[in-house]
Amino acid sequence: MKKIDRCLEQCRQPGLGEILITATKAALQAGTILRDLYGKPHRIHHKGSIDLVTEADLAAEQAILEILHKDPHDADILTEESGMPDNFDPAGAVWIIDPLDGTTNFAHNFPWFGVSIAYFVDGKSRAGVIYCPLQEEFFCAGHRAGAWLNNRPIKVSEVCSRQDALVATGFPYDIQDRPDQIIAMLRAMLPKVQGIRRPGAAALDLAYLACGRLDAFWEVGLKPWDTAAGQLLVEEAGGVLSNFHGEPFSPFVPELLASNGAIHQELIKILKEFSSF
Repeated sequence: MKKIDRCLEQCRQPGLGEILITATKAALQAGTILRDLYGKPHRIHHKGSIDLVTEADLAAEQAILEILHKDPHDADILTEESGMPDNFDPAGAVWIIDPLDGTTNFAHNFPWFGVSIAYFVDGKSRAGVIYCPLQEEFFCAGHRAGAWLNNRPIKVSEVCSRQDALVATGFPYDIQDRPDQIIAMLRAMLPKVQGIRRPGAAALDLAYLACGRLDAFWEVGLKPWDTAAGQLLVEEAGGVLSNFHGEPFSPFVPELLASNGAIHQELIKILKEFSSF
């Protein structure tokens, strides 16, 4: 486990290292599948008008599940493609998985996608990995064990003014039902920051925030598998996550503002009028 051994050294909680090793094995296996299928013809199905699933999503998910089912930890499994298990209890232990975050990018051979896996228990992510197979970048974090990229410690940026900030956002799959709201948020933010990017994979946006390549990220309509691993990365890297009012964030809340912390209150002032809470 050369990709995570320095993070493993910092894992003090019982069993956390083993959980992180399991997540890493699963993410690497899924990433290998995605890399092998990238650039080839795909079988594309529509879950919604702009919400896609490919054979790669399903193959990567199956590879992850095969590894997790061998894991001795008693946890539910929540994945994007299989959905919410029966009698799901978010207060219990659960693996939260996106086998291919950025499916639309993948389907169009746009090289911005990855695998996201989190171990979530007692209302918090305790271990999280995000793997970008084409870039060979492996992000990982453990509760109180720091955030890491390819075995190097990472932290959020030190940008202290929104005017100097590079921020990212995403568009929800139901954008056709509320385009005015999404465009209004973009219009409100655009003149107040240095730049905005919309790459199309929330987990990777959060990983890039954690390592200082972005200074903030916001989006609505997110699902737990989009944010559970990224939340831990950002927190362990020194960042802050909330809803648009500044209240604590949970992956089960579909409204997220994440930042390096220094510009968080400035961004809340811009976004709070768009909050649904």
